[in-house]
Amino acid sequence: MKNYIYDKMAVTKGKQRKSKEALDEKLRLSTPSRELLEKLAIDCASKPSPDNTFQYAFALSKSDSEAELKYACTILDGLLKEGYEHQVDCMFGAATAYYLLGDFEEARARCEAILRSNPSSRDTAEMHLASIEAAELERERKVKKVARDGTIGMAVVGVAVGVAGMLLKKR
Repeated sequence: MKNYIYDKMAVTKGKQRKSKEALDEKLRLSTPSRELLEKLAIDCASKPSPDNTFQYAFALSKSDSEAELKYACTILDGLLKEGYEHQVDCMFGAATAYYLLGDFEEARARCEAILRSNPSSRDTAEMHLASIEAAELERERKVKKVARDGTIGMAVVGVAVGVAGMLLKKR
């Protein structure tokens, strides 16, 4: 039983890693151009409609600008609250923006909400696994940083104690 669980975890871990790599590549290749964002912003301002607002926000959700990603989340959440008909697409766009912002827990939560009503959504399942993997990698990075910083701190304390001991001996 124990080997089965370990094997299952290894398979899931491999899927998470592959999902993250695939999603990162897709997102890297789908960053909208400045021209597209400007065109969509003009359309949104000149012909206001929920559909134009959604198209603009969805494009922003794949931006490489932190400010634009946050703005996309605000717009998409506003559309959700207003009852926009494409709720799942709004949730997915927001999940994408949160993923790109590095808020993997929020991206994961949005994906889980989508998967409850649309369990067969491949893109959402991929982002869900990628969010789990990215969050785990982030936790590992932080643990290593704390360990490294702690080791450096202890070395500094050791040197300081050594120097203090040498100075006291000379007196």
